[in-house]
Amino acid sequence: MSDSLLKVTNLKTWFDTAQGELRAVDGVSFDIKRGETFALLGESGCGKSMTALSCMQLVPEPAGRIESGQILLDGEDILKYSEVQMRKVRGKRIGMIFQEPQTSLNPVLTVGDQIRETVMQHQSVNKQAAKKRVLELLDAVGIPDPARRFDEYPHQLSGGMKQRIMIAIALAGEPELLIADEPTTALDVTIQAQVLELLKKLQKDTGMAILLITHDLGVVADMADHVAVMYAGEIVEQANHQDFFANPQHPYSQKLFESLPNTMKRGQKLAVIKGVVPSLAQRFEGCRFVERCDFASAVCNEIIPTWLQQSDDRGVRCHLADPEQAGRVTRQAEQEELHQHAEASAASNDTLLSVNQLKVHFPIQKGLLKRTVGYVKAVDGLSLSIDAGKTLALVGESGCGKTTVGKGILQLLNITAGEIDFDGMAFHKLKGNELRQKRSDIQIIFQDPYSSMNPRMMVNDIVAEGMQAQKIESSKSRRWERVASLLEQVGLSADSGTRYPHEFSGGQRQRICIARALAVDPKLIICDEPTSALDVSVQAQILNLLKDLQQSLGLSYLFITHNLSVVEYLADDVAVMYLGRVVETGRVDEVMKNPQHPYTKALLSAVPVVDKTTQREIIRLEGDLPSPANPPGGCHFHPRCNQAMPQCREQYPDAMQASDTHKVACHLMASRLD
Repeated sequence: MSDSLLKVTNLKTWFDTAQGELRAVDGVSFDIKRGETFALLGESGCGKSMTALSCMQLVPEPAGRIESGQILLDGEDILKYSEVQMRKVRGKRIGMIFQEPQTSLNPVLTVGDQIRETVMQHQSVNKQAAKKRVLELLDAVGIPDPARRFDEYPHQLSGGMKQRIMIAIALAGEPELLIADEPTTALDVTIQAQVLELLKKLQKDTGMAILLITHDLGVVADMADHVAVMYAGEIVEQANHQDFFANPQHPYSQKLFESLPNTMKRGQKLAVIKGVVPSLAQRFEGCRFVERCDFASAVCNEIIPTWLQQSDDRGVRCHLADPEQAGRVTRQAEQEELHQHAEASAASNDTLLSVNQLKVHFPIQKGLLKRTVGYVKAVDGLSLSIDAGKTLALVGESGCGKTTVGKGILQLLNITAGEIDFDGMAFHKLKGNELRQKRSDIQIIFQDPYSSMNPRMMVNDIVAEGMQAQKIESSKSRRWERVASLLEQVGLSADSGTRYPHEFSGGQRQRICIARALAVDPKLIICDEPTSALDVSVQAQILNLLKDLQQSLGLSYLFITHNLSVVEYLADDVAVMYLGRVVETGRVDEVMKNPQHPYTKALLSAVPVVDKTTQREIIRLEGDLPSPANPPGGCHFHPRCNQAMPQCREQYPDAMQASDTHKVACHLMASRLD
């Protein structure tokens, strides 16, 4: 029997569009061996997901079609299979975890019924035996209390648990190959670590192979045996894990590494990949990466690079590696120099925002009379401060109340208690017109730029709306001039204003949202996960932009995120939040290099890193975040803490000073000081 489980050869998947033939997958070849993890890496729009859908013969019809190629599963070409034959392959021999579990699960069926449906489809068992198998699967993927969860609906589960349900469905047919399409995108680092550990354990137990699709180099470093880098519909580099991370060959691969934020690059601009992935509706006459490459020369425009097989498991598609073209390739464009940012800014150390004991509670109402029977304590006694011209990062798992803090500060939500002092003014006491006028000093960039813009409004109107509401510019022509200036300031052309949101990429939409926030001359911008689902190259562009704007305009940021690499690069101070309260706060170097709270240590240990020499020993958190409607007594973290003491169950710890700028709310801190 051959070691090769899935062998894809010269796969081409094309779409008929108004612009012509779009070649989404254009001659892709790779080989996945039994029991290994093969990672397909690249930006959005490169064809990774369409490659996976082609392997399952799930290409959207009638516009899409598999034009040519071979997909050999255990030596059999499944492209020759009929739809009836493919139904026996999907789920049974090849399972798939889709990118977004919320939209992949049926909201009107219980999760148990959805898994049981798959079990009965692929195994000859009755309903009772199928339920027993479902409970075994739920237990295998780490779902606590499987019997209770069987009868719950998707909306009752957290993001991490929904992803586990998707894994259970994919495993129900005991597949030989599992396709995982961005299985951890936008998940918290702790949940991401749990999902990746689960996949590795299941792979070890069952011997299945995994095709992992991702744009996260840290995840690839943690999971992959072999890596293929995909760009504009074709694979441009392929290597085993060790060779790829030791010496990436293609300029695109090298740029992906250079774009990663970390603490070593705090004083630098991140490298960016200029431009965007080219349209796949064109016929290429040269290298597809030529417009974005720092090494491009005339030959790159004139001749399509061929695939160069350098060893049994290493190859690259680039003229730089081709001995026949070596004499014709010269470096025409100097690589962008990463210039130093001035760490000292004109901003003073004056406190711009001070939040003291903020509480945002939501009533739980039941019955016909809507009696209040309890409260969801989303934010429960939180304190923080931000200096003028500085960035405070607010980090923690989803559901801990980070976004509610931002909306509470802006008075977009009614606060239950607490004080908000902004620029010397009691912001929480403002009402009506006075509040609306002062809101121009505090703006927010929402997590999903597309859903935060009116799709029927042109960009000019979206950006100018705040100016019109605040009466900042008297005439329409003056507002239009300012909009054009703002768009250019955030790296978009002035004529972008005459287009609609759907005509832009994710990174461009985020720039529009930044321009909208800047339009009213704010002093503080609340950034709610502004880079959570962006490719690493687009993320680098947004982070560079935010840093440049802070330097030039003296802006302050409350940066809400779960990406701790971004925190290391961008933030001056960090506040770690758990179940409505801050458990640790301090300067970024204090908290990131010397964390004191067990929760902070667990968060940092769960971050996947490219350089394994810097990997911390992973601390596993038991269970999920408790409900803010019924928080545990004593320290809220004690049910998940591996260092919990008796007093942790009885009393919530006071915040104690680890240094002049470093505070920790933990009983362990008190015992150390004693």
